[in-house]
Amino acid sequence: MAQQATSTQTPRLGKAIGPEPAAVGGVVLLLPGGDEVSVRRPSPLAASSVRALGRRLARDGREQGLAAHVVHYRCRGWNGSEAHLARDASWAADEAVRRYGDVPVCLVGVDMGGRAALHAGGHPAVDSVLAVAPWLPEDDMAAAPEPVKQLAGRRVMIVHGTNDERTDPELSFRLAARVKKTNPGICRFEVHSDGHGLHQYWAEVLALASDFVLGTLFGRDFARPVADALAAPPPLGLRMPLAAGFGGTGRRR
Repeated sequence: MAQQATSTQTPRLGKAIGPEPAAVGGVVLLLPGGDEVSVRRPSPLAASSVRALGRRLARDGREQGLAAHVVHYRCRGWNGSEAHLARDASWAADEAVRRYGDVPVCLVGVDMGGRAALHAGGHPAVDSVLAVAPWLPEDDMAAAPEPVKQLAGRRVMIVHGTNDERTDPELSFRLAARVKKTNPGICRFEVHSDGHGLHQYWAEVLALASDFVLGTLFGRDFARPVADALAAPPPLGLRMPLAAGFGGTGRRR
């Protein structure tokens, strides 16, 4: 049913956010949220929800030649084993290589897009993955656990609000702990008292995302909290608090 309903639809990349660099040195692919099951076309609101993040990354990475694109899925649903959003994320990485050549790619996903980014992180062009408030399935003894082997050799960051009532932060912690067993290059930040949209500390989340993405794509030095989180053993580096004022920002109330 899902495959039939999407057979005539194709994913696409939105136009580059901000002025497209003359020489592209790295690419960010922004993966919006979606639904667990749906063959409907993606909601325009989902794409708009990641554009603010894309604008910040494009602005901060302009001198290094960063190109940022929103990925427009073929449909809004994950749809079980079809994993449409993850497949579309992999397609987008292929498209980035076709357009820009051998440049590093970072997948940045929010909500269900975070799950898609983590699944597609094994693409050969992908250097890093940032999952913000990722939607992950509940633990089920009858189902295979979320894959993590594909993340070997990638640097990975997860950011999650501790009061998130839509996506369970404990599930992202458990996933991060599984990744850490084989990949030391993962860290996870907890945004205390914030919810799914991370509105209370949105300025800090933007600064954290920029620090991680530009560090992984262009070799910039990480801010001390990020470097400490990547170096710390579990669970310390997987429950790193995001401090108010990170990156010299003020707290947004």
